[in-house]
Amino acid sequence: MEDVWEYPRPPRLEPVAQTLRIVFAGRTIAVTEAGFRVLETSHPPVYYLPPSSFTGCLLTQASGGSVCEWKGVARYWSIRVGDRVAERAAWSYPEPTEAFISIRDHLAVYAGMMEACFVGEEAVTPQPGGFYGGWVTRDLKGPFKGVPESMGW
Repeated sequence: MEDVWEYPRPPRLEPVAQTLRIVFAGRTIAVTEAGFRVLETSHPPVYYLPPSSFTGCLLTQASGGSVCEWKGVARYWSIRVGDRVAERAAWSYPEPTEAFISIRDHLAVYAGMMEACFVGEEAVTPQPGGFYGGWVTRDLKGPFKGVPESMGW
């Protein structure tokens, strides 16, 4: 078991040994064995996939953005497969801070906006709350930031 309360702050970036796969609108839209994950205290890992792994969809830049004190300014993306669109379902860092340069332009996806996201063969559960984009797997121990009343953690 990995206890998310033992993850570091500031967060740590590490490569992922398992295959990452995303399914939307009945189609596998991304697969990679070259992903990364960000580990931050109280959060399930956020997985980042290289842009080249997104072959089964159209990515379009979405409005707005956000700032992470550790990674920099995020750009948001909508995902389209045929007539199905998931608005602002992914984000990337086009100019990340030095510690996160390995994920420049890689995309993280909100699991709750997809049909399924996988780490290896395991389907993940979205991080609670909708604001954060962590992927919960059965080897994680919480509680996780995003549950009700956790905003001040």
